[in-house]
Amino acid sequence: MALDTDAPLNSLGLPKPPAETRVVVAMSGGVDSSVVAAHLSAEGYDVVGVTLQLYDHGAALAKKGACCAGIDIHDARRVAEERGFPHYVLDYENIFKDAVIDEFADSYLAGATPVPCIRCNERVKFKDLLETARDLEADCMATGHYIQRKIGPNGPELHSAADPNRDQSYFLFSTTPEQLEFLRFPLGHLPGKAATRAMAADYGLAVADKPDSQDICFVPNGDYASVIEKLRPGAVDPGEIVHADGRVLGSHDGVIHYTIGQRRGLGIGGLSEPLYVVRLDVDKKQVVVGPKDMLATRVIPVREINWLGDEPFDSRPEWHLSVKVRSTRPPREAIVRPMSPTTAEVELLTPEEGVSPGQACVFYETGGTRIFGGGWIWRGD
Repeated sequence: MALDTDAPLNSLGLPKPPAETRVVVAMSGGVDSSVVAAHLSAEGYDVVGVTLQLYDHGAALAKKGACCAGIDIHDARRVAEERGFPHYVLDYENIFKDAVIDEFADSYLAGATPVPCIRCNERVKFKDLLETARDLEADCMATGHYIQRKIGPNGPELHSAADPNRDQSYFLFSTTPEQLEFLRFPLGHLPGKAATRAMAADYGLAVADKPDSQDICFVPNGDYASVIEKLRPGAVDPGEIVHADGRVLGSHDGVIHYTIGQRRGLGIGGLSEPLYVVRLDVDKKQVVVGPKDMLATRVIPVREINWLGDEPFDSRPEWHLSVKVRSTRPPREAIVRPMSPTTAEVELLTPEEGVSPGQACVFYETGGTRIFGGGWIWRGD
């Protein structure tokens, strides 16, 4: 049915009354997505809640701090029942394993440091779940992410959240322009998590005081190595810890136990200088360590770029932007030089330490809030 483009826009930017606007809300069972669903329901929208079962939650019921365990499915269902809108649980276990978990394991075994939450947004939530929302004849899909969608002169733009401490733009850089047309982020303008919890209390939600998830949902207690060893039995080989100058300093039980920039837990005490992991050589089964200044990186190759600018990415020889190479670091000024529509060389004006293959390099407007997309770091030297 065609939209009445002369009708006034509702709060989701669509030209129809809320009661005639179907919104699929991706519900993780946490406070953020629960508030989104409750708020849109209270505004009179035709809300449909959907929760994804991404792995065998029966084995995870006792695990705290993960977004997709069985207790979270129960919490999402209870919010829907209390607020009076339908709720569905979709079994995406096989999709999640193929699209996210397998690559996570293989990336670690290849000496990279992957970010599975980005791949989950890219390949599962904003792909398969978004298509499910369309199949349900939804007008849009809303999530509890802290990021803003604003309408610019050329259409929807992605912007950082109003609260920089909650901003999740690093994990959403691969959102495409087509997806951005359909997505909504109702919490992105809020001043902080306290405001979200206050809304949850106002709506009488039992999850108002539920703790935030901390771990990657399929990695209990942050123990990556044990998960990878379970997924890839026999693939973890011991090897040597080697100084960058060639000296053998010790041994290790597998490169998956180490990350670029790591200092503690190397098992090579008694040395006069502090040493850091500067490189993981999977072929030689070596963990290479060296002084801190060896961690400094100025030029970063980036691939699989998702570009959110108004002009084609490779229409200019270079873009002056700011970039994030870790989710916990502030954007730093850089020159982004396109090599093709999906690859680039990123030159940091100030070198960064601990740049690691497998991490994302996200592009930001310098001095502003707009996100111009980003790509994946594929080698750190």
